[in-house]
Amino acid sequence: MKKQMLMVALAFAMSTHAVTAQPEKANAVQMKPVAAQAQAALWASRVLARYHYKAMPLDDAMSEKIFDNYFEALDGEKLYFTQVDLDRYAPLRTRLDDAINNEDLSQPFAIYNLYQQRFAERMAYARSLLKTKFDFTADESLQLDREKAPWAKNEDEVRDLWRKRVKNDWLRLKLAGKDDKGIRETLDKRYENYVSRMKKLNNEDVFQMFMNAYATAIEPHTNYLGPRSADNFDISMRLSLEGIGAVLQTRDDYTIIREIVPGSPADKSGKLKVGDRVVGVAQGNGAFTDVLGWRIDDVVQLIRGEKGSTVRLDVIPADAGVDAKHITVAMVRKKISMEEQAAKKSIIEVKENGVNRRIGVISLPTFYQDFEARRKGDKDFKSATRDVERILGELKKDRVDNVLIDLRNNGGGSLVEAVELTGLFIDKGPVVQQRTAEGRIEVEGDVKPGLAWDGPMGVLINRGSASASEIFAAAIQDYGRGLVIGEPSFGKGTVQTLLDLDRFSQSDKVRYGELKMTIAQFFRINGGTTQLRGVTPDIKLPVLSDTEHFGESSFGNALPWVSIKPATYVPLGNLKELVDPLQKRHEARIAKDKDFADLREDMAEVMKIRKENAISLNEAVRRKERDAQDVRSKAREARLAAGKDANLDEPAAAPGGKEARSKVPTPTKPAKAVVAARNTPQQDDGLQGDERALSAELAAEKAAKDAKDVLLQEAAHILADEAGMLKTDTRMASRVMPYMAPVKP
Repeated sequence: MKKQMLMVALAFAMSTHAVTAQPEKANAVQMKPVAAQAQAALWASRVLARYHYKAMPLDDAMSEKIFDNYFEALDGEKLYFTQVDLDRYAPLRTRLDDAINNEDLSQPFAIYNLYQQRFAERMAYARSLLKTKFDFTADESLQLDREKAPWAKNEDEVRDLWRKRVKNDWLRLKLAGKDDKGIRETLDKRYENYVSRMKKLNNEDVFQMFMNAYATAIEPHTNYLGPRSADNFDISMRLSLEGIGAVLQTRDDYTIIREIVPGSPADKSGKLKVGDRVVGVAQGNGAFTDVLGWRIDDVVQLIRGEKGSTVRLDVIPADAGVDAKHITVAMVRKKISMEEQAAKKSIIEVKENGVNRRIGVISLPTFYQDFEARRKGDKDFKSATRDVERILGELKKDRVDNVLIDLRNNGGGSLVEAVELTGLFIDKGPVVQQRTAEGRIEVEGDVKPGLAWDGPMGVLINRGSASASEIFAAAIQDYGRGLVIGEPSFGKGTVQTLLDLDRFSQSDKVRYGELKMTIAQFFRINGGTTQLRGVTPDIKLPVLSDTEHFGESSFGNALPWVSIKPATYVPLGNLKELVDPLQKRHEARIAKDKDFADLREDMAEVMKIRKENAISLNEAVRRKERDAQDVRSKAREARLAAGKDANLDEPAAAPGGKEARSKVPTPTKPAKAVVAARNTPQQDDGLQGDERALSAELAAEKAAKDAKDVLLQEAAHILADEAGMLKTDTRMASRVMPYMAPVKP
């Protein structure tokens, strides 16, 4: 196999998938499966039915689950199909297993073709509504989330749904100050772009959607990956690729340079800048390939290439018109490190009662490792553990009082890295247990003696902390090694491996793709599991996530919570004596904190909207709501401008230039309210990301990055309190952290 190593897969990275395909022409075509896809489906079914941790036969019962999942993948908000359409294909509910076993995928593709037809019809109707006038005095509302709603009974019902959605789009722009002419132009272009993106999907995308309907019907974290999706997974794990160092984005039909990596070929050329439009790509001295209107991942595929090779770009400068003179930029590809996703450090100084405490923060977005480089014996292979160990050495020199590992929104990664990273904070011992489908228990542990950091430490988690993040946080908690701070984590307690289906191909030219398949469940060393329940923090911060719709417990077919026999281990400390006083100090502090008052206010508004699941389409009502938000926002801005709160410098992930592949567009889905934990709420301008000026979008991202991180600051205060308690009460320090070297007050 291409990859035969266990890993805790990124919990969210596989929500979009890529496949190898040429760009489609402008006109949508009837999709048809090819023989290789039918063969890949058959081989995948054999593997899943035999080797999956939750192995299930491909039978009529599974067919029904695939059927429901497939329609959900295509039309989760129930805006395109009607009940009449589902009734039409009802006979297939128990026949999709036969379609796979008989290598005949014509019917799943027929369902997609009907979807494509319905999509075009809904968009045509939406655009026709722009020629009419809406009555904004009527007392009606729009349902925000239709996931659990019934299918529209007929065309009249589904048209009424679209009338309300278009009306809401119009009202949002109207409230933002646009006139009728500008609104009509904006929305007409928006809906046209939806159709354009739909036409770029191809039969490989359809196959992936169908196969993932099958894979996720077994268990939430099992997926089918096309060749390019597997390549992108490799890139995310090793944090490097071979290319020119430019982050790209699609705007209209153009591929735009969104960001340039410092020190990369794109940067050193001196000829490229943010906002430039790439309209052609050539390999070496070859002819240019026109990429106008191409999918972003197809353009990226042309630009990436072997290290040392030359690529030329045909570029329209950002500040020039579309008919302006083009420039040609030639660059030699090199290895590009994705440093924005690597571990980073910062230091937060907490001043309280005349005492200054320095808290070292290590932000870790993912548990990465360059497996191939490590296998080849490269001494400098990329590794999360190696980077964190280096940073810990720097923090020692910086004489910090405590260390915080920030794992918020870290969806996981390498199981090996989770184990080895834990080893930096313990001497030796077990870290995680795995149980295979056969019931065999295996213990993964740290075998390297010594601690890279023997002082106090903490782990900051949220609902987006999953998999490898939960393994690390749970081990730190079970050993009594550090405080876990935040909100309950995701609850993903399963282990995946990648299995290359190409091994079954009869030709080197035919690629079947890969399966990301669950093969084991992991357990804490105390015998419990993070499955469903996640890691419960020692010090609880406000819950900002929608736990009903986000997390392992939101999946209907997730594995249950179970426990096994604890591993043999010796706790390093017992922090229970610290937890109660720290929690009380935390609660007393945030009770007087204006930022936390804002969070509570925002959360109350979010919960209200979630409960109502509706938004008014009456202009007077919406204006009143908007005015009230304006008052709140201006009050917050005034307070921040008064200089009462200092901004924190926290690393943030680089803006993505990704475009979902194998995923159908979800046009005009009403945005759900979210809590701006790091910023004051921004007024709704009615626009989508690619409808705003790129400069404005980048400025907003920079402002968000530079804004005060309320939760991170409070976590630092908690660890500063802990450091103070340990330094002023050495007897308690010796009780709760007997391994720690004596500290001077």
